[in-house]
Amino acid sequence: MRADAKAERETQIASAAYALMAEKGFHGLSMLAVAKRAKASNETLYRWYGDKLGLFRALIERNADRVADALDAALAERPDPRAALQILGPALLDMLLSPQAIALNRAAAADASNSLGQVLAESGRGRVFPRIAALFDDLIAAELLHGPAAPAASLWVDLLVGDWQIRCATGAMPVPDAAARRARAEHAEAVLFLVKGG
Repeated sequence: MRADAKAERETQIASAAYALMAEKGFHGLSMLAVAKRAKASNETLYRWYGDKLGLFRALIERNADRVADALDAALAERPDPRAALQILGPALLDMLLSPQAIALNRAAAADASNSLGQVLAESGRGRVFPRIAALFDDLIAAELLHGPAAPAASLWVDLLVGDWQIRCATGAMPVPDAAARRARAEHAEAVLFLVKGG
C-alpha cells in the first residue's frame, strides 16, 4: 500500500474509532466495529495495531504528533526561544483540549486497570515533554529563565493546562474557545517569567 493511501486509511480508522468511543466508550469499542465503520478489514486493524490497546496508543501518538510538529516547525523557523514558547502554548492547549484528546482522557479515566492511563502518559506526555524541556534548555541558555529546565518546563505546563483538561473531560466545563486558550497561554508565560525569569 502506498504511503499516502495508508495515511488516508489510518485517518479513516482513527475517525471511526473516535466516533465509536463517543457512542460506546472505550470498553464498548471493538476492533471489528472500528473495521466495519472505517470500511477496512479486521485483519488490517490487527496487523497494523496488534490489538485494541495498540489502536489506543496509535490514536494518542497521532494527537501528540500535532504538538510535536508545531514545536518542530517553531524551532525550524529559528525564532528566539521565547517566541517559540509563545507559539507552543496555544498549540499545546489546542491539542490537549481537542475532541480527540478529551475522548482519550475519558477512556483512560474510566479504565479500572490503569493501562490506558499508562499508555496515555508514555505516548502523549512521554513524546511531547522532552521537546518542551529542550526548548526550556534554550530559554535558560539565552538567560531568559533560571534552570534547571525540566522543573521549569513542568511549572509552565502546570500553569498552562491547570485543571482545564480534566474539567473538560468530565463535562464540568465546556472547551474554552481559541481566544480564551490564547489568553491562558499568555498568562502562563507571564507568570513563568515573573517566577523563573532571568
